[in-house]
Amino acid sequence: MRSTKLLTLDDVKRIAAAAESEARSNNWAVSIAVCDAGGHPLWLQRLDDAPPMSALVVPEKARTCVLSGKPSRTYEDMVNNGRFAALKMPVVPLEGGEPIIVEGTVIGAVGVSGVRSGEDAQVARAGIAALTTVKEAT
Repeated sequence: MRSTKLLTLDDVKRIAAAAESEARSNNWAVSIAVCDAGGHPLWLQRLDDAPPMSALVVPEKARTCVLSGKPSRTYEDMVNNGRFAALKMPVVPLEGGEPIIVEGTVIGAVGVSGVRSGEDAQVARAGIAALTTVKEAT
């Protein structure tokens, strides 16, 4: 049997705060979701003026990353390159979801939506960086 890390509420708050800070510093109105290793939502927030639909998309972007262990961009690239069968997979093929990987294990994910897809991913990665920086320091 092996031990794995789990996200705590403090971890999730740290991720969300860093993601929100990145979005606000760029004047991006986004929604942010964090899920656990099972794809279950732990956090959802929609910043003022973020598109209403973004709040529905972000938990699914995060879940996509947990199911696959890959950024959601992987599936967007597949579709853009003509692999339309990816649309039948239980994933959201839109960039902006990033897995949280600790010690080689996916322990959750962050999904962001509301601006350009690369910018969504930038916000998600900023949130994850806040967590991994703290984990490495301890």
